[in-house]
Amino acid sequence: MVDLAGFLSNDTGKKNAFVNALGKAYETVGFVSVKNHGIPDALIHGLYSEVQRFFSLPLEKKEKYEVAGLAGQRGYTSFGKEHAKGSDAPDLKEFFQFGQTVEEKKQGYEEEYPENVAVKEIPQFKDTLYKVYRHFEKSGAALLSAIALYLELPGHYFDEFIKNGNSILRCIHYPPITLEPESAIRSEQHEDINLITLLVGASADGLQILTRQNEWVGVTSLPEQIVVNVGDMLQRLTNNKLKSTTHRVVNPPRELWHTSRFSMPFFLHPRSEMSLACLSQCINADHPKMYADITAGEYLDERLKEIGLKK
Repeated sequence: MVDLAGFLSNDTGKKNAFVNALGKAYETVGFVSVKNHGIPDALIHGLYSEVQRFFSLPLEKKEKYEVAGLAGQRGYTSFGKEHAKGSDAPDLKEFFQFGQTVEEKKQGYEEEYPENVAVKEIPQFKDTLYKVYRHFEKSGAALLSAIALYLELPGHYFDEFIKNGNSILRCIHYPPITLEPESAIRSEQHEDINLITLLVGASADGLQILTRQNEWVGVTSLPEQIVVNVGDMLQRLTNNKLKSTTHRVVNPPRELWHTSRFSMPFFLHPRSEMSLACLSQCINADHPKMYADITAGEYLDERLKEIGLKK
């Protein structure tokens, strides 16, 4: 567990300790719990309340907010549409996604991002998602600044790439299990696509990570903490120095099959033109370059096709 307040303080010792602790965790595990993350508890509770209201709507109403042609990047995606890379089994979830809102229209990035979807049955839902999104962006930027320093880059290295970036706030519902499942997995093992993922505490257990010893270990964030993990884009950029850890969501014990699970990950993406070419300082004789050059946008398109959201 690390304390983001230490990094944001004026105490050089605390800043350096945070940078080193975060970097070492991402080299060895890929996941870390963060306290004093800057996302207000009241806002998180409000979001959970409204997300639960949305997913309790009848299916025919939710389907009105499923927008064809957007590869699930805005609005509702119905149950069983997404699967993990390399798996044909659909994940046992439905979700709603909220993306970037470009304030400075003159910059032109607004043309790249579809309009976010408003839900008429929950008038405040869109505004709540917007507020949570902005808080996640701010916290994510601070964490990436610490990562940059650990990589011996300028602390502001990522700033230009994540401003108006293609980040996604995903509200996930894993419905109650009503039939004997074909698999014990609500969400098959996978790695995230993006730079880093920020996850506020889920409403139920189930998240597991795969350790270097090839063992599955449960991950639960404590109250007032978030879990932050490395995604494939950052692993690629750092030539495998920082680890994108394999994780999954398992089914609950049979006595809890009647319960839902809700989860709210924020996938922090850069703008599509950012190069993911391996950083020169992460390449040497012992660690030769592992990946071909590619942009973030090209890589995202490739992965969305692999998980079944894009044709």
